[in-house]
Amino acid sequence: MSRADRPDAPRLPDVHNGSIMPTDVRCLVETEESSGVVRLTGVLDRSVVGLVRDALLMRLADRPGPAIVDLTGLRVTDTAARRVFAEVHQEVSCWPAADVLICDPAGASEGDGVPVWPTLDQAVAALARSPMAAVLTADLAPVVGAAGQARALVTDGCTRWGVPELAEPACIAVTEMVNNVVAHALTPMTVRLAPRDNSLHVAVRDHSPRQPSYAGLVPLTSTGGRGLLLIDTVARRWGSSPVPDGKMVWCVLHAEDEATVQG
Repeated sequence: MSRADRPDAPRLPDVHNGSIMPTDVRCLVETEESSGVVRLTGVLDRSVVGLVRDALLMRLADRPGPAIVDLTGLRVTDTAARRVFAEVHQEVSCWPAADVLICDPAGASEGDGVPVWPTLDQAVAALARSPMAAVLTADLAPVVGAAGQARALVTDGCTRWGVPELAEPACIAVTEMVNNVVAHALTPMTVRLAPRDNSLHVAVRDHSPRQPSYAGLVPLTSTGGRGLLLIDTVARRWGSSPVPDGKMVWCVLHAEDEATVQG
């Protein structure tokens, strides 16, 4: 009996363009990179919730833009397991250019705070009516000078999107996030930023499971530990989302906050 045939052998989702990502023998996740559709087929119960969550987070971490999750071929045997889609939607709500939309002919996903459509055509049409916001990304190596490249990307984005007042605080935040990767994660990273209404969403995705920790103010005599404090100072919200092969550290900055500070 092969590993895939054993009912007790769930596997880490393997995300590739257009591939089928095995979660468990009961549930498969298939991505269509050209359309942004993620299809779930089989049976969803509590035993595969974690693996489905990981597959969706990997898709959203590795490609900007919303994902349409098609549940047409999915049978849900545990209503609590369906909450995984709302949990993923909430987790990525502050990421740059990331969202989850649901196609659920049964309508059972309604009321969880996630946009739901009864057919895939309607979901795709809704997405087309609200095209993805502008987004900038850069793949960087964990080397000295990476923070400078990230700051250049942020400055460019703030100029393009008409929020020049956010360039300075966003540069402070992205510098700390990138330097944290250079000093601790030591992996390749992707910087992503996108506007949303009057705010700027910035994130750095790396491939280390080590999560940043923030214990509040540090003593004046301390020689380090101020990186997260600086992010907390300039951003209205920030956090770190674990993904199967690393994490996404993100922050959200608002133009009106800068206007208040300058005023």
